[in-house]
Amino acid sequence: MSSRFRRPILLAACLVAFASLSATPARADRCSDIASQLKNQVDGLKVGITAANIIYLSHPMAKEMSLGCPNRKYSNELYVKADSRKPKTEFIAFVAGAAALVFTLPKDELLKGVSNCFSRMGIFRGDDVSIRYRRLDAIAISRGLDQ
Repeated sequence: MSSRFRRPILLAACLVAFASLSATPARADRCSDIASQLKNQVDGLKVGITAANIIYLSHPMAKEMSLGCPNRKYSNELYVKADSRKPKTEFIAFVAGAAALVFTLPKDELLKGVSNCFSRMGIFRGDDVSIRYRRLDAIAISRGLDQ
């Protein structure tokens, strides 16, 4: 092949490669947008560092808090750990409100789901029941890729 034909083919290949790379969605930007939206709408919330596809957050009501960005298993994940082993109703309302912003669902439905989750884990009932593990004080809410 002569060099006269190689240049247009090489130029076309470079243009196709550039177009395919520029068309890929920016998942981390979408996740950081959600984190900044949380920061703007939830009083006292601070956005920390991003590491390994997780944005670390902090709030006075939570001991630990993070926002998981989309990956192969879920579209988003909100992880919140309470300060105590018996979370207060304010903490449950806080988690439901933050999850409503992350997943764009009604707060009432998430409040019901979060409170049901904590009650099923045995946090609000039974110190007299012997179990192998201590009470759980954290919740992780995620949405699958198919939802």
